[in-house]
Amino acid sequence: MSSAERTDVVILAAGQGTRMRSKLPKVLHPLAGKAMVRHVADTAAGLDGAHLNVVIGHGGERVQQQLADTGASFAVQAEQKGTGHAVAQSLDAIGDGKVLILYGDVPLIRRETLEALLAEVSEQTLGLLTVILEDPTGYGRIVRDAEGRVSAIVEHKDATPEQLAIQEGNTGILATTGAQLKRWLPALSADNAQGEYYLTDIIAMAASEGVNIATAQPAAVEEVQGVNNRLQLADLERAFQRREANRLMTEGASLADPSRIDVRGNLTIGTDISIDVGCIFEGDVTLADDVVIGAHCVIRNATIGAGAHIAPHSVIDGAVLEGDNNVGPFARLRPGTELARGARIGNFVETKNAQVGVDAKINHLSYVGDATLGEAVNVGAGTITCNYDGANKFRTEIGANAFIGSNSALVAPLKIGAGATVGAGSTLSRDVAEGALSVARGKRIDKPEWPRPTKK
Repeated sequence: MSSAERTDVVILAAGQGTRMRSKLPKVLHPLAGKAMVRHVADTAAGLDGAHLNVVIGHGGERVQQQLADTGASFAVQAEQKGTGHAVAQSLDAIGDGKVLILYGDVPLIRRETLEALLAEVSEQTLGLLTVILEDPTGYGRIVRDAEGRVSAIVEHKDATPEQLAIQEGNTGILATTGAQLKRWLPALSADNAQGEYYLTDIIAMAASEGVNIATAQPAAVEEVQGVNNRLQLADLERAFQRREANRLMTEGASLADPSRIDVRGNLTIGTDISIDVGCIFEGDVTLADDVVIGAHCVIRNATIGAGAHIAPHSVIDGAVLEGDNNVGPFARLRPGTELARGARIGNFVETKNAQVGVDAKINHLSYVGDATLGEAVNVGAGTITCNYDGANKFRTEIGANAFIGSNSALVAPLKIGAGATVGAGSTLSRDVAEGALSVARGKRIDKPEWPRPTKK
């Protein structure tokens, strides 16, 4: 695609964000588990023909690392001289086609809003995103002429009392053409209260040339709200989560309390899902039909099949559940865990890289790692697969219908045949044949009238 056909998106991400009181660059602070600037970049990348141009400054190397996989071009604003000066740093990288200006600390802007704004842009029309606010303090004011046409933007600190009464504020988000920017930006002046080059001054330049200023507004105010401190970040976090909660309920989920759910990734659901309070979903998570998630569960990069019930306070991380499973409470399924249909994992059970067969059960207080369990295996309470010798991992294989007695230690590598029984309290380091009983306990020693140690 030629430079005239593409849409150059300039994301301003050079600010330090001193009011965050943090060593982390402001735009890298997470919202819903993802850096704010990454939210902006991902949204912009969904636009037709988008090419990202990111202006970096404070913590620029870390910002560049965060966006390394986006194909973005980077420009450095070494000295903070205002938004106009920031955009000017990217002029050499942009074409003459459409250009969209975004901000790395305005994370909730929607693609649909940006598409509507870009649709207005031509050599004769500049697109400007404005917002009506009850209290526009801190926002530049949109000044219109007698015919209602935008004639200028006046920054809050430079506004007259009459202009401060205007409730239509500038979001800072605008769309124009590269050819226009290359003409207007070099003409900017820093003759203002801040001594900075304001990007907003190009509005007056456009109006003086007879360029039409087409305005649009977001569907919701939070789309254009920026973050200057942690309080504002927390407010946008809740706005994002409420948006996600509304989506989930629309798609077929019942939420015990829509204000007490956190989605920090991509959550895909079926119908008739039930999610209790305090649940966190991270990474890529899929919930099939009729899944029930109990209170205060953490589900991360997992697929949960239809009809599964996850009891409260369980952690499922990198696991795949085929369906009709019961898990928890207080269970931990680590990466590589695969539960076949009907498999059950009970309270205080931890699994890792374990394949658990159809209708198999690990119901209580056990650790099963690097293991394969066949159909209908029953693992008793307190069982441990000893999979690590301090240097290497080894597997335990348990055949179908085997029974593992309570408090057994299975020292891998180990194979227990189908239908075998392991007596409670056994420590096994040798294979068990199919259908066999294996009991391995230390010899009991009794000492009558043994003198108990006393404190000296």
